[in-house]
Amino acid sequence: MTAPRFDTLLVANRGEIACRVMRTARRMGLRTVAVYSDADANARHVREADEAIRIGPAAARESYLDVAAVVEAARRTGAGAIHPGYGFLSENGGFVEALDAAGIVFVGPPAAAIAAMGDKSAAKARMAKAGVPLVPGYHGSDQDDALLKAEADKIGYPVLLKASAGGGGKGMRVVESSDQFQAALDGCRRESQAAFNDDRMLIEKYLTQPRHVEVQVFCDSHGNGVYLFERDCSVQRRHQKVLEEAPAPGMTAALRREMGEAAVRAAKEIGYVGAGTVEFLLDADRSFFFMEMNTRLQVEHPVTEMITGQDLVEWQLRVAMGEPLPLAQEALTITGHSFEARLYAEDPAQDFLPATGRLERFALDLEGAGLDPCQVRLDSGVETGDTVSMHYDPMLAKLIVHGDDRDQALATLNRALAALDIQGVVTNRGFLQRLASHPAFKDCELDTRFIEKHEASLFAPRHYTTEAYAGAALIGLHQLARECESDSPWDRHDGFRLNAPHTIRIALSDPGLAQHQAQDTAGVVVEGRREQGTDTDWQLTIGNETLSARLERLAGDAVAVTLNGHRRRLQARLVDNSLVVMADPRGETRLFWRRIDAIDHGHHEAESTLTAPMHGTVVALLVEPGQKVEKGMPLMVMEAMKMEHTLTAPADGQVAAFHFNAGDTVGQGDVLLEFTPEE
Repeated sequence: MTAPRFDTLLVANRGEIACRVMRTARRMGLRTVAVYSDADANARHVREADEAIRIGPAAARESYLDVAAVVEAARRTGAGAIHPGYGFLSENGGFVEALDAAGIVFVGPPAAAIAAMGDKSAAKARMAKAGVPLVPGYHGSDQDDALLKAEADKIGYPVLLKASAGGGGKGMRVVESSDQFQAALDGCRRESQAAFNDDRMLIEKYLTQPRHVEVQVFCDSHGNGVYLFERDCSVQRRHQKVLEEAPAPGMTAALRREMGEAAVRAAKEIGYVGAGTVEFLLDADRSFFFMEMNTRLQVEHPVTEMITGQDLVEWQLRVAMGEPLPLAQEALTITGHSFEARLYAEDPAQDFLPATGRLERFALDLEGAGLDPCQVRLDSGVETGDTVSMHYDPMLAKLIVHGDDRDQALATLNRALAALDIQGVVTNRGFLQRLASHPAFKDCELDTRFIEKHEASLFAPRHYTTEAYAGAALIGLHQLARECESDSPWDRHDGFRLNAPHTIRIALSDPGLAQHQAQDTAGVVVEGRREQGTDTDWQLTIGNETLSARLERLAGDAVAVTLNGHRRRLQARLVDNSLVVMADPRGETRLFWRRIDAIDHGHHEAESTLTAPMHGTVVALLVEPGQKVEKGMPLMVMEAMKMEHTLTAPADGQVAAFHFNAGDTVGQGDVLLEFTPEE
C-alpha cells in the first residue's frame, strides 16, 4: 500500500534537529509546523517554522513527551506527517500507533520495528537468530537485583549496565567490581525510570579497548535496503558521543562490506522502513559485535551526508511518502572525510556540569578564518540572544566539516572551532579543540575510553605567559574598581589605603587545576596598583616582574590591553565574577580569578555549606540529617539536562540539615545543605 503524500510536516522536537529537518522540508516545498513548551516559546525552531503550537509546560513529560498534545497539534494545523527528530518520542511505538489511528504519517519505521529494537534484551535474541554477532551478556526478563548481580559476577568485571529501553547514554554505568554493583544499579534504574518510564536493565561484558563503529542503513516499503557506510563514534564522555567521523579510520573494503551487510540483515529481520543506525563494537582484532539499533535519525547523520552527498532527511520524507529508495547500493560511494563536533553548554573542567544562561554572542566567522562554506556546516538550534535553560539536553549545535582526506578534514575542524565566537555561556569548545588536536586522535588511536586514557593531557593545566596572566588580571581589577560606588573608604573595594597606593592582590588559576580550590597557591598571584588620577592605568607585579598596563573598553566585549607599550585587541568577559575568558585565534584562555582576601575568608565558609553547581532538580537525599559521613561520601543526587550529578561530602563531618527535598527545583548557587566538618 502506498503511503499518502503530504504537504504539511510537523516536527515533534526542538533545538538543532527541528531546525535541520525544517530546512530540508522547506526546500522540498513542504509547510512546516513547530511545537513548543513554555520554556521554548521564543526558541529558534519556533521562529523558523511556518506555524507553531504550544503543547505544555517546560517539563518534557508534560510537553514534548505528551503524545495527545502532539497529535492534537497536528490535527489543528492540518499536518499530514510528523517527523520526530531524535530523542523524545522518536522511538516510542505507542506514539506511532496513535498517529496511525489518527491517519497521520510517521516519518520513521513501523511501531513493530521500534518495539523489536526498543527492548534491548529481545533485540539481542533476534539478532542472534539472524546471525549477527553479540557481546557476551545477560538480556533476560528476570530483573531481581540479586540475580542481576550474580549474572554480572559470572560474566566478569568490568561490565556495562544498560537501560533495556534506553539510549543516548541514559541509564548506563560501567561497573568495575562486584562491590560497586548495587550502587550503580540503583543509579541506572533511577535514570532509566525518569527518562524512559522503564527501569529494566541488561548487562554486557565491557570490552576495554573497543571502537564504536555504527552503520547507517535505509529501507523502504518496497523491500529495498542499503547501507550508507559507517561512522566512528569512539570519542565519548559518559557514554555520549563527542566527536564523530566518517568513514571510520582503518576500515578495509571487506570489513566495511561485512559490517554493512550485517546491518542490513538486522534491519530486514524486523521489517524496518526508513533511516536507522546499527551500532557495533569493533575490537582490535577486527571482530565486531552488535550493540543496538537506533530506530531513528542519528545526531551524527551529517558526516554521512558529507561523504555521500545525500540528504538523509529528504530520503526519510520520500520513503514516508511511499517512494522507493533514491539509490541502490552499487550507486553509493564515499568521497573524502568528515568530522562532527558536538557543542555543549557544559563545563569540562567541572566534570562536564551542564551550564545555563543567555548567549550574548553565537557566531561562526568563516570568512575571517579563510574557510570554504562548502566544507563547513553549523547545525544549530540557537542564535545570539537565546537562553539556554536547564530543562533539556545541553547540546547547542553541531560543527561538521569535510576534506579530501582525514588530515585535511581535521585541520579544517580545528580552524572552524577556533572561528566560533560563543559568549555568555560556558561551553566545551576549548575541550573539543584539545581533543581534535591531540596527537593520539590525529594518529587514529581510537577506542571508547579515549578521554579516560588521555585524561592527564586533555585536562592538564595550560601554561600561560606572563602577558596572558597580566591581561586576565586587568579584567578582574577593572571589575573590582567599578564596584566602588562610594566616596567613603569604608565602602570601597578597590584596595584603598590612607596615604598609600591603592593595591589589590588577585589569584588566577586554570579551571582544570583549580576546581574551585580556595587557596591563593592555586595559580598565579598578581598584585595590581592603580595609578593616581586614572581609571585605566595600572602597575602589575607578577612574581619578580613589574609591568605598566592599561585597559581600554571598546565596543561590546572587545577590549584593548596594553602591556609595557604592546597593545593587543581581544575579546574578554567575566562570567559570574569568578572567570575570565580571553579569546584569541588559537581558542580560549579561561582563568578563575579571586581576590586574595576573599579566598582567605571564604575557605572555611566553603566547608560549612554545599551549593548547587547548576540549575536542576533534586533527585534523592542519600543520608539523614545528623548522620556522620566521611569525605567523598555521596550526600545528594541532582539532575539537570537529562544527566545526574552526585554531590559528595567535602570533609569528614555530618550533615546538619537539608534545605531541599527530592523533587524540588534548585538554582545554581543555592545552598543545598548545612555541613559541619569534624574539628
